[in-house]
Amino acid sequence: MKLRNQLLAICCLLVFAAFGFLYVRNWVVPKTFGIILFISDGMVSRHLTAARLYEGGADHQLTLESFPNLALVRNSARDFAVPDDAAAATAIATGVRVGHRQVAIDPGGRRLASILELARDQGRALGLITMGSPLSPTPAAFYAHSTDARETEPILQQFLEQAKFDVLLGGGAADFLPTTKGGNRKDGRDVLAELQGKGWELVRSKAELENAAAYRTAALAGFFANGQLAFSNQTESGSQQPSLADMVRRAIEFLQIHGKGYVLVVDASAATAAADRNEGERLIIETLALDHAIATAAKYAGEKSLIVAVGKQATGGFSLNGYPFVQDHGLALLGINAAGQPAITWATGPHGPGEKTEPSAFQTPTALNTAEDVVAIGRGAGSEKLHGFIENTAIFSILKDAL
Repeated sequence: MKLRNQLLAICCLLVFAAFGFLYVRNWVVPKTFGIILFISDGMVSRHLTAARLYEGGADHQLTLESFPNLALVRNSARDFAVPDDAAAATAIATGVRVGHRQVAIDPGGRRLASILELARDQGRALGLITMGSPLSPTPAAFYAHSTDARETEPILQQFLEQAKFDVLLGGGAADFLPTTKGGNRKDGRDVLAELQGKGWELVRSKAELENAAAYRTAALAGFFANGQLAFSNQTESGSQQPSLADMVRRAIEFLQIHGKGYVLVVDASAATAAADRNEGERLIIETLALDHAIATAAKYAGEKSLIVAVGKQATGGFSLNGYPFVQDHGLALLGINAAGQPAITWATGPHGPGEKTEPSAFQTPTALNTAEDVVAIGRGAGSEKLHGFIENTAIFSILKDAL
């Protein structure tokens, strides 16, 4: 009798302890409900300084400067000291350093689980925003696996068969449409129609995005341009293309009604396109568009969300030169300065020495990626790990710990 009572007491104690653990884990200790990751080539110190000066002068402050945690990020690939888009994005998405052109796949051909795939397994809602095509290397690293990022057809099939997004917003509609409908597909396949057949709600304009119901059972796909979305200084009042901040705001509104939380990845790739073409003012403006989108995320996601913004790599060797006055901003920073020297120069790119007011030291068809540590900033639980010098793979660990 005594032994039975002792065993019964032990069982009750174990049940109580297990219940207590589950109670504390699920109710007392709050999990991070919203996790938002921004990725951009605009996240290096020279770009941020130029954006600050351009917007308001030397005493101005960007939104991201108010974030409490910051680190410099070492971003080499497995095979090269300077990463390409695929390798840089994969390190952030999966926590594993891979070689050029490899998308979320290790040297042995094994698939690497991305932060979005892990979040999906935990029942979180998933969102992806890109200024370009969702089949390009950076967004693809979060849902697909490929040994060669240039082969987009296998990536498309994985997008259709495996990606489980609740919200997908961006450009790149031409990759999904046949030539008869203004796309690039020569097989006659209308993939956007296939998405609708699978139950996705499709929106093609800013107005349709704004009018889409926040409470939904169907996934939402927004394709607002055949190619890359317009640069911020090309988007006029009344345009039917949403801004990066517009897409971030609507994505959060759609995702935050999900009871188990969400993860949103934002590929701010327009800065990359501007740097590739040695377009300095557009690079600055797209860096500011990133900053405004981060401000939008902070406003709509709330104080308990985790927001991390990190660079992939620098491109072109952009520099803002000379001695502008403290109050100089906007056009005062562009063109030829008072000493007759170019205010903006590049290291590589399509405009050689003396050809224009933004010359490059070495002419190349498009600007080359540069060896440079990128910046990561963060706010929210777990972002305190952003300090000092870290590896690009550490971003994945910070996001994973917040799930």
